Amino acid sequence: MEMASLAGFRRKPEAFYGWTRPLAQRMFVTELNHGHHALAALEHGGFLASLITQNIDQMHRRAGSQRMFELHGEIGAACCLSCGRSYASDQFREQLLRAGTGLPTCAQCRSVLKPEVILFGEILPEKTMRQAQQAALSCDLMLVAGSSLQVFQAADLPAMAHRNGAALIIINREETHLDQAANVVLHADVSETLPAIAARLPVVRAVHTRETKVT
Repeated sequence: MEMASLAGFRRKPEAFYGWTRPLAQRMFVTELNHGHHALAALEHGGFLASLITQNIDQMHRRAGSQRMFELHGEIGAACCLSCGRSYASDQFREQLLRAGTGLPTCAQCRSVLKPEVILFGEILPEKTMRQAQQAALSCDLMLVAGSSLQVFQAADLPAMAHRNGAALIIINREETHLDQAANVVLHADVSETLPAIAARLPVVRAVHTRETKVT
């Protein structure tokens, strides 16, 4: 709470970046797993209308997912809390990842930039949350993958979809409070289960094969 809060960032930006830097370094170099690729293949195959994620690591983007609602923001952007200017990762990445390079600052007002991620004390982005809620209300099936469903407000989206008549599939190692309401529950590793599901769908398998040849 001391480091991952908006108050902590404002009070001690140097300490915030000292704490954030090792996490960001891992995010930028960690390899994608088969689950990331499976979700992108499901979208490209026409089986997945949109992806709602609490992750901030950009891995779904790197895997090829396109229609995404990143509820907690993403590490690849920054903003100035003083003047509102936004920055892409290539404009501040060195200061984010390398100690001794100083803190990333706004070119316009010289204030310290904050990574575009949601910290304790901040509300979720209104537009993104509204789009995610609309997606939940319009779907006929929601696949919950790798979430404990304990973080509000994201945790309410599957319940919202269920109340509106959508079927639920929950894939998570541990039990969730919505297991009893779901149509299918798999207590398993999503990085293994999602590719197994995608492999059963011929269109997805064909898309994944074409992508593999290209890359």
